[in-house]
Amino acid sequence: MNTLLFTAAVDDRYGVGKIKSRIGLEAKAKVYSRDDDLFEYVKKKSSEKEYHCVLVDEAQFLSKAQVFQLSEVTDILGIPVLAYGLRTDFLGNLFEGSQALLAWADELNELKTICHCGKKATMVVRLDENNNPIREGSQIEIGGNDRYVSMCRKHFKENIIYDVK
Repeated sequence: MNTLLFTAAVDDRYGVGKIKSRIGLEAKAKVYSRDDDLFEYVKKKSSEKEYHCVLVDEAQFLSKAQVFQLSEVTDILGIPVLAYGLRTDFLGNLFEGSQALLAWADELNELKTICHCGKKATMVVRLDENNNPIREGSQIEIGGNDRYVSMCRKHFKENIIYDVK
């Protein structure tokens, strides 16, 4: 099957335009930034070659408009779209792309991750160079297992002083 791959320009830790899995699989992908019209790009590419699906990696970095554009890829062009990304940032806040995907997606499938206590991990904690939790900073800071730890909500709250007021 022909798959059109996208990855976020902001995440270049494996090289520009590369998607790499934790088990070592990798593929080249079209880099997207917030200003790109993904519907128009897919429409143009699909006029040149038949695509069976579109896969978007790091989908949390999509804009709300781009999530809408991807829904148009499915609804108008008839090409299924699979989007993979984080739901929340290191402070428990939704990313813009994740929020839009939660609202607009036809189907949601959660990949399970486990906290150190054995419970389902639903949150991530960002760590500094001494493995201490970071409680403030930019929403976007690229990193992998060296910077982020998946935790259940209970342990997330124990590590992050969280003001919900």
